[in-house]
Amino acid sequence: MSDHTIVPRERLDFGLDGDIPRHWFGGHPFKSRFFDAMSTIFPEGERYFIACVRDFRDQVSDPQLKEDIQHFIRQEAQHGMVHDQYNRRLKAQGIDVDRLEGITRHLLFNILRKHLPRKMTLAETAAAEHMTAIMAHGFFERKEVLEHADPRIRAMYAWHAMEEIEHKAVAFDVMQKVAKVGYLRRVWAMVVVTLGFNVHSLLTTRYMLKVDGFGRWERARLWAQGLWWLYKPGGLYMSILGHYLQYYKPGFHPWHQGQMRSYQRWLDTFNQTGNPILAGEALHAAGR
Repeated sequence: MSDHTIVPRERLDFGLDGDIPRHWFGGHPFKSRFFDAMSTIFPEGERYFIACVRDFRDQVSDPQLKEDIQHFIRQEAQHGMVHDQYNRRLKAQGIDVDRLEGITRHLLFNILRKHLPRKMTLAETAAAEHMTAIMAHGFFERKEVLEHADPRIRAMYAWHAMEEIEHKAVAFDVMQKVAKVGYLRRVWAMVVVTLGFNVHSLLTTRYMLKVDGFGRWERARLWAQGLWWLYKPGGLYMSILGHYLQYYKPGFHPWHQGQMRSYQRWLDTFNQTGNPILAGEALHAAGR
């Protein structure tokens, strides 16, 4: 059962049209571009998630799950819209966002949704939702992770992360209760999504660093530093490895992990002020 109410929040202003530096993550090119690469995936990715859950919506009889699906769709649609705005910054920097999004759209809609069973694409959606939810923990439970990020982008990712926490079980519940997806399909989908996301985001990061004008050896140095930051013991990904591996347990459910400790701080600040940037700063300050 969900520990959070799913609340779509619309027309939020993160100041993404402002004077955000090209390398906004403490001046570090790889870290900045890695998050930028993720943003180019999200608009088409969110549309994919919505489509895959909608495939089974008419089969849902539980009123609460029906309502959760409606709110899930509204939240994901808003995520796509805000990341479209974010990606306009990247276009202005010379990044061919249209081509990147076209590649993502082709992979998701012309290959996966055209050739895979609907149960499999829903299982991939549930896996991706688990990954985005645990990224919320990885990015915001430890203060040092995003310490040097621009507050506006940090706030945007904070809002996205907290809403992922709120609806993290919706696709999973549709998969289990309605589509009746079995264990093997569920875990195979997680393997596919894990590999696909990492390869896609890293290749996009490499392309962006090339656009930034870094030479081959500079890119190699940045690449080595970046991979160590991601995959070292205690790094960005390794710190949430245990949470990630929970998905492979036969009896897993997303709410078994309970609440994210600092979620309530973000929610209270947002509800009191209506300001997503202040809420993002409160969430960051609550990190350990």
